[in-house]
Amino acid sequence: MSANVALLQPPQSLILASTSPYRRALLARLGLAFTAVAPQVDETRQPNETAIALVLRLAEAKARAVAANFPTALIIGSDQVAVRDDVVLGKPHHREAAIAQLEAASGRCVLFHTGLCLFNAATGEARTLQEPFRVHFRTLTRQHIERYLDREQPYDCAGSFKSEGLGITLFARLEGDDANALIGLPLIRLTALLEAAGCHPLDV
Repeated sequence: MSANVALLQPPQSLILASTSPYRRALLARLGLAFTAVAPQVDETRQPNETAIALVLRLAEAKARAVAANFPTALIIGSDQVAVRDDVVLGKPHHREAAIAQLEAASGRCVLFHTGLCLFNAATGEARTLQEPFRVHFRTLTRQHIERYLDREQPYDCAGSFKSEGLGITLFARLEGDDANALIGLPLIRLTALLEAAGCHPLDV
């Protein structure tokens, strides 16, 4: 159970199929009661799978993975990848890989694809979409990269930065419709999906 929610409201409970603290914090902004549940999903990229196809597939797979335990819920699934020059970037997990990612991104543009799914377990309907967001990096010195990583340690983040934190100092320009997508959950598009499902945040 997520600690940052109150009692769930009828007629449908809201489930976030993620253990990401970033996605939990974003969803909490909408003021809706929800429960965060870990989806058991193999996130391995399939042969020749595009970045967009990957995030759409995994967003829906994560939502469906928890549906058996919540057969009447609205379930949110999301997944994100970063792409530079058609190369999909994973999470760095350690300092050396993060240095390599940021050095390669210096002075260039990295495209983030965030997949979003709202799965209605009661009806079996899944609505999926993909939200793009571009990050244009400053020309970064090795010293600034190392200082940034030492201070924020964003090793669990695709692209090796936290845009909601000190990572903003690495950027020359941001380009996209919803900055929340860069953190991991496009709230503008999610609000539209929730409204279509009868769960607008301002109606609860």
